[in-house]
Amino acid sequence: MKHILITGASKGIGRAIAIRLAAKNIHIFVHGRDKKALDETIRLIEKSGGSATEIIADLSTIDGCEKLVSAVGKKSINVLIHNAGVAYVKPFDKLNLEEWNRTVAINITAPFLITQRLVPKMKKGSSIINILSIAAKSAFSSWSSYCMSKHALRGFSESLREELRPRGIRVINVYPAAVATDIWEGVAGNWPKEKMLSPDEVAEAVAFALSRPKDVMVDDVTIENVGGRL
Repeated sequence: MKHILITGASKGIGRAIAIRLAAKNIHIFVHGRDKKALDETIRLIEKSGGSATEIIADLSTIDGCEKLVSAVGKKSINVLIHNAGVAYVKPFDKLNLEEWNRTVAINITAPFLITQRLVPKMKKGSSIINILSIAAKSAFSSWSSYCMSKHALRGFSESLREELRPRGIRVINVYPAAVATDIWEGVAGNWPKEKMLSPDEVAEAVAFALSRPKDVMVDDVTIENVGGRL
């Protein structure tokens, strides 16, 4: 039995990845904060032949991160996918400290804490996947806290990659351009979702990276619309 942990799996990219990876002899720990949405994710995983355990936890707190790790128990995770994230899109002088700190907590500190706790139990051939964003490579007006957090997670994960190479654990970064998810509902402006990537396309890229032989690592995967960035 292989075990996969996906944070932020209630819907969107996280749910799409869970469904794509679901199969017989695959158990997926799906994390989120919306029980109803997580129940639907689990239903779809089981429909695809897999099994799942839901974990409801607030990753903006240390207690929430510890709750997630405790739910995994002594099981060795074969694939750890950091997908949960938050974005406050507004001019930097309109950001308040609570929003800044929450961004840091969920987008940076949570992946650090969860990885630190789970890596000791991960075996050779395991993989860690960070769902980043092209915002980890570029800068966008009014996305300062989000860009900051993605750049920081990129730096952490690239350093972690070098530390874990001798142990045979792969660290894979995925950089999607704009993806048609619920995040845009809270962003002012007219955003053409029909020109965005779909969550399924990101999930397919994740599945491809994981399907490589254990001694082959696809370090970075950048996914964009052929028509260009929005």
